[in-house]
Amino acid sequence: MSALSSTRLPEDWSVAPGALAGRVVIVTGATGGLGGETAKAAIRAGATVVITGRKVRALEKRYDELVALGGNEPVIHPLDLESATPADYAALAEGIESEFGRLDGIVHAAAHFNELTPIAMHKPDDWLRAMQVNVSAPFALTQACMPLLTRADDSAVVFVLDDPELLSRAHWGGYGVSKAAVERMAAVLHAENGRGPMRVHTLLPMPMRTALRRAAYYGENTLEKPLPTVAADAIVYLLSGAGADARGAVLDLRPIH
Repeated sequence: MSALSSTRLPEDWSVAPGALAGRVVIVTGATGGLGGETAKAAIRAGATVVITGRKVRALEKRYDELVALGGNEPVIHPLDLESATPADYAALAEGIESEFGRLDGIVHAAAHFNELTPIAMHKPDDWLRAMQVNVSAPFALTQACMPLLTRADDSAVVFVLDDPELLSRAHWGGYGVSKAAVERMAAVLHAENGRGPMRVHTLLPMPMRTALRRAAYYGENTLEKPLPTVAADAIVYLLSGAGADARGAVLDLRPIH
């Protein structure tokens, strides 16, 4: 049972020009499908975006794509969530404070998923990797940045979930368990910050055309699924002032049957 209530994107909402003007936002997993689209959507909405990822060349390619959009210049900060230490997260927070003097949002779009496998056959290293990237890293990054986030007039931390009904089935292993932990972490963080300037949000996307989806559904034609653009726009909603209405809730983007 979820500890968070569920909400929907307002039907009349669309990304307004300047919705994130003046805001500084970190996007993890910025070289991936959802992270990349989120960085683009945030740039279009007027934010300054700090993109993180472990592959410098892929980050540089994403940087060029973001610059071509013509908004605020993005910032590259290489960060390997599998091996990063508390000192690495502190250095990121200190760098942002030094350069911008503020931080208004974090989008935890990075995720580790290897393959569907029974727990009896689950490689321990892969289990630990899923917990590290999907749970421990978002905790450590959020904690390091909380002094900046709570100093802002209005800030948002966005955690990305996955379908809980699906992930409790066989073979979802460390990834499924980690996403349940993320939901509970968000609930605890919201309970501790429910009235302060830092808002806590969770997003439950619809099935999307991403590398993770391709890895999990071998027989599916992933190209039939929508690109992560709708989910990225929904994240802009959560990062903006309008997202206050969804504070402490799961923003559910799945189709209503």
